[in-house]
Amino acid sequence: MPQIPDFIAPTRHTEPADALAQVQRIYQQQISHLRDAMQRFVAGEDPAAPVRAFYPFVRVHTSTVARADSKLAYGFVEGPGRYETTLTRPDLFADYYLEQFRLLRKSHGVELEVGTSSHPIPIHFSFAEHDHVEGQLGPERRMLMRDLFDLPDLAAMDDGIANGTHQHRPGEAQPLSLFTAPRVDYSLHRLRHYTGTAPEWFQNFVLFTNYQFYIDEFVRLGHAEMAKPDSEYVAFIEPGNVVTRRAGLPPMAGDELGAQPPRLPQMPAYHLVRADHSGTTMVNIGVGPANAKTITDHIAVLRPHAWLMLGHCAGLRNSQQLGDYVLAHAYVREDHVLDEELPLWVPIPALAEIQVALEQAVADVTRMGRDELKRIMRTGTVASTDNRNWELLPDNLPQRRFSQSRAVALDMESATIAANGFRFRVPYGTLLCVSDKPLHGEIKLPGMANHFYRERVDQHLRIGMRAIEILRTGGVQRLHSRKLRSFAEVAFQ
Repeated sequence: MPQIPDFIAPTRHTEPADALAQVQRIYQQQISHLRDAMQRFVAGEDPAAPVRAFYPFVRVHTSTVARADSKLAYGFVEGPGRYETTLTRPDLFADYYLEQFRLLRKSHGVELEVGTSSHPIPIHFSFAEHDHVEGQLGPERRMLMRDLFDLPDLAAMDDGIANGTHQHRPGEAQPLSLFTAPRVDYSLHRLRHYTGTAPEWFQNFVLFTNYQFYIDEFVRLGHAEMAKPDSEYVAFIEPGNVVTRRAGLPPMAGDELGAQPPRLPQMPAYHLVRADHSGTTMVNIGVGPANAKTITDHIAVLRPHAWLMLGHCAGLRNSQQLGDYVLAHAYVREDHVLDEELPLWVPIPALAEIQVALEQAVADVTRMGRDELKRIMRTGTVASTDNRNWELLPDNLPQRRFSQSRAVALDMESATIAANGFRFRVPYGTLLCVSDKPLHGEIKLPGMANHFYRERVDQHLRIGMRAIEILRTGGVQRLHSRKLRSFAEVAFQ
């Protein structure tokens, strides 16, 4: 018989805070059981039987189609039935879970049932932030570990719910959340690897870029804010979890553990932190749709309020000038990385709140009137391709498709980020800057490019930050559009 913690029977709650406390109690009990066993195993002790622990769950039963009137796009289930999801890291997601529980109670008036699920916690997802216990084991012990502890199971971590392909079996509960607990844990694990920072530091508004120039400017902005005792931001985080606190604030426990890595991670992340997590995270995703999909697959589990793409693009119209902006209102997807998850026939709509915020941000930062704005910013279709050398393809076939689609700009990431925002119900938007015009003989030359990048980047970044400010002050509830919700949508945001 496997070694498992003492069973905690399911409990029913009418207070969301009580339900969350019970989730935390169960999770802590299960995780402590795994960590204690793993520490003994690393020390050389062999358990007498396999060691197992399980995720907590939350469940609701509804018996009517009626629900409280709500202007939100989430917070309710579609009809009568049994709905549940497994939960993880209630320390990290405490505010998020509390809000989802509160909305379920408000919408349906049902009790929240909390208990221990039958879904095991993989041992790799039980390690604390600074634990690296597996690396201390020799090959034989690592092989034995696989027999004694549960390992990540890909069957429990797919995106069927988000993709709309999940089919619950007879007698099985319907999902409450887009992501199961193992799927969330998997992404938290990968975020550390790709970005070099802990998931705890990620903020609710995310900027993506495809050039380090933007990151350099963001770092300068971050340190400038930390020098202001009255800044709205409380900390700036860099890869390696290097923490800079705002002037006048004392260091906090754990700050000393941060250390600059010997080399930057694959997609380094930087976080300008507000006390309520409504600050800004910026990630350099590098070049290409594969990177764009990878990082958004993982950041999506953190349930951000919006993500925006700020980067460079090829201008496809002769009337465009280098340095002009492009506000995407439609996308041509030639990225091929999401074809399995999101068919090409699915339209990716523009979201009004994001579009308005970006346009207003350009006007605010450039101090241009509406007529002047049209001179430097074009709203139109952006095409994203996975072929960096599309210009070399014979017979100009890509050019023909771009013309037929009325595309005004081309890049390699924007459509992917928007499509994954659509898929994961994360509000999205794109503002690009024209850095070359390949169809009109204006190609990038090293000297010109460096000068141009430095000249435009500061303004472009300030526009992105201003857009986030507009979205934040306008109320995050308005961002989560019903356009992104399916017929039988999960209740969690």
